[in-house]
Amino acid sequence: MAIHFNENTVTPIISADGVTHQPLLNKARVPDILFELDRLTIPPGGQKALAIAPDELAWFQMISGNATVRTAGRTTSITASHIGLLPPGFDGTLSSDTGATLLLASVPAVHKIDPAIAGAPPPFSVVDWQNEPLLQSEHDARKRIYLVTPKMFGTRAIRGEMIIYPPHTECPVHHHEGGAHFMYFLAGQGTCFAGKDQAMQVKAGDIVYYDDREPHWVKGGSDDDMIFSEFFVPSAVATVWADPSAVCTWIPLGVNHRGSTPSRIIEKHVHSQFADV
Repeated sequence: MAIHFNENTVTPIISADGVTHQPLLNKARVPDILFELDRLTIPPGGQKALAIAPDELAWFQMISGNATVRTAGRTTSITASHIGLLPPGFDGTLSSDTGATLLLASVPAVHKIDPAIAGAPPPFSVVDWQNEPLLQSEHDARKRIYLVTPKMFGTRAIRGEMIIYPPHTECPVHHHEGGAHFMYFLAGQGTCFAGKDQAMQVKAGDIVYYDDREPHWVKGGSDDDMIFSEFFVPSAVATVWADPSAVCTWIPLGVNHRGSTPSRIIEKHVHSQFADV
């Protein structure tokens, strides 16, 4: 059975530096999970140390506010449209003058998931997803923006994408094989279905975690666009469609989320070709 809850139901933990932690997904909630997911709130003027272990990889997605990442003489400003990769051994700080909220996930023992990292670890990097190409499903009105792919960040430990569901849009029944999969809802509302009879009404701040091989599908609400980020650990998690003819093909629209020229070109491709985008 899928796990569904809202971030507001998770008790905040305030650390000595004033940063609020909310442990969303971990082994206490999912015993065999391959990663940990926290929601962090940095107070105005606050700062958090970012120390990633040598055998660990982490990534973050900004939710609101502005912040600055500092490491080894490099200063990077980040906003609500940024997602970043923190490689093994990363040592830095995250600070905010005005306050910020972000998701921070980590993959322990990442070399077991992506052995290539041991010899060629990816660099620290940040991407503005609003500049990334916007794609549309060939079958319906869904839109997609890639957040993390092997080509974008140089690791096969994770992959991520943002999905936009216009009102009443519905995806076909499918399941995933070979790893962990979760969704974090950013805007709008709708319904997630799992198994034979589980229906979950979702809204912003909700998290849905699916078991491996659990059939599921998603339907947008009746009003505004429903938007969520979804992540897979490792990136090679396979997607199997109940109706093979429903395999999704993604078509580039020639613009980014801002409606201007995207930062790069992505060709038309089927769902399984994520490593090449």
